[in-house]
Amino acid sequence: MWLLDPSRKEVLRFAASCRVLTLVLQALFNAVIPDHRAEAFSPPRLAPSGSVDQLVEGSVHSIPKPLLQLALDKGYRIAEGNKPPWCSWELPLIYSYIQDIYWNIGFLRYYELKQVPNFLLAAPVAILVAWATWTYVTTHPWFCLTLGMRRNKNNETLEKPGPGFLSPQVFVYLVHAVALLLFGCLCMHVQVLTRFLGSSTPIVYWFPAYLLQDQEPLLRSLEMVPWKPLAGDSPPGQKVPRNSIMGLLYNWKTCSLVTRCILGYFLTYWLLGLLLHCNFLPWT
Repeated sequence: MWLLDPSRKEVLRFAASCRVLTLVLQALFNAVIPDHRAEAFSPPRLAPSGSVDQLVEGSVHSIPKPLLQLALDKGYRIAEGNKPPWCSWELPLIYSYIQDIYWNIGFLRYYELKQVPNFLLAAPVAILVAWATWTYVTTHPWFCLTLGMRRNKNNETLEKPGPGFLSPQVFVYLVHAVALLLFGCLCMHVQVLTRFLGSSTPIVYWFPAYLLQDQEPLLRSLEMVPWKPLAGDSPPGQKVPRNSIMGLLYNWKTCSLVTRCILGYFLTYWLLGLLLHCNFLPWT
């Protein structure tokens, strides 16, 4: 049966542990900070009179005049307001209008001094993709220059591709990741760059795995199957369980600087994301 497969057992155990940890952290966080946005998911409430036509939301006449004036002062559109400009466009795209007027999205619009914290938040994933690009291009310069047509100046046909991050098949994914990185850095709110790249390109995950395998001595002593024990040439005095990532965490002090940076970033981002994003606090 597939349940007896050790690798699938590890996956199921990890998924269950993450779910339990998420629920525990959510419960602890809500105990400290109450759910301040719970009303955002509640249906519209009736006015004190209880009549259906006097809903607090959805009826202009039930909104107090000070709130209507505030909406007009802020440029919001109400039911009796003027028609917004996008309605008169040949191709009426409301999303483009909202991005331009309300979100200030455009080429280099986000490059302001007050946005420095958001750039720092997106810096790790941007550095990761840039580093991956530099590593691949410096390893296969002629291959990248010819857009994958030739391996080097003397070869017109590609040899049998090798495995791993530096294989020719990765080139198309790398080009896609670079295009997304440039578009996100120049034309988007840069704080969404992490989830934008993390959900759109596998380079964000392939390159850290390549770095761990290439620069971490502890992983070099492991066999390819993660649940098998260490090989005979494993470093003395180090404990590595069947899960190689847990092995790195157990031996944190002996890990290389690159390993500490990669694991520290991903674990910190994951933990803070659980606490902040699901509670409607500033995070991405």
